[in-house]
Amino acid sequence: MKNLEQFGDQLPLRALRTYEAFARLGTVIGAAEELAITPSAVSHQLHLLESFLNVSLTLRQGRNLVLTDEGREYYRAIRSAFSLLRDATDHVRANSAVRQVTISLIPLFGMGWFIPHLALFQTENPDVDIHVSYAHHRNYLSDAADLSIRFGTGQWAGYSSEKILSGKMVPVCSKVFYDRHGPFHDLEDLLTLPLLHDEERLGWLQWFDLALGKRPPRLDGPIFEDGQLTLAATLSDLGCALMREPLVQHQLQQGSLIKLSEVALDDGRDYYLCQRAANELTPGAISLRDWMYRQIALISG
Repeated sequence: MKNLEQFGDQLPLRALRTYEAFARLGTVIGAAEELAITPSAVSHQLHLLESFLNVSLTLRQGRNLVLTDEGREYYRAIRSAFSLLRDATDHVRANSAVRQVTISLIPLFGMGWFIPHLALFQTENPDVDIHVSYAHHRNYLSDAADLSIRFGTGQWAGYSSEKILSGKMVPVCSKVFYDRHGPFHDLEDLLTLPLLHDEERLGWLQWFDLALGKRPPRLDGPIFEDGQLTLAATLSDLGCALMREPLVQHQLQQGSLIKLSEVALDDGRDYYLCQRAANELTPGAISLRDWMYRQIALISG
């Protein structure tokens, strides 16, 4: 037998693959057919592996080549690894026709726009596999998605962004709240109502300045971390909130929310579709991006 130093520490993978096929199938001919090589090449690779291991893995019985005790033991040791490799390869090949794309979303955008439209996208693009996650608005740099919907001014280092939805806010309340406190004959009536706040109280101050040129005598009420929580509180009849109209269209149309004024506050922040500037989009991501642009354009008229 040749010693290990001749081969260095490089495992002869081709020889190992050949041995696994031979041990699993039981014949040189079977291994040769599976690997699309000649029977003599199978024998050669088996000899190389034995030289590398310095162990006899096979012996000849008549015209047949069979495993030695050491050969059977070695096969038992490696077969699970090859099984894992085959399973992983089969999985990748089975999904090779599927165009995968990941998108991270702000919760309110996800619940208010993306998810309600997702069935249409899947119908038009059945070969795209969508993975949806949260966009962590306090740490966008941790976002590893292909595409992300972000809220702000459109400036994020390392990303290209394009405005996709307006962030203008209008005052709304629930139907139950309106029936309880209304009807409201003019905007002055809103000055004394319970108010709900998304992240901070500045929004309502700016809206009252814009709509009435005055502020309420008191500006209290609970503050919620994001728009989705604010919407939940509004639908729970806790007060009036400033909501971004495109994302609550469903509730406005079905009547669970009432819009209290057409006066819309633009605080300079909008919704943007973003991607890493240095990365090329996958085919699936391109399909999703272009579809979202088309759908938004239809809504915008």
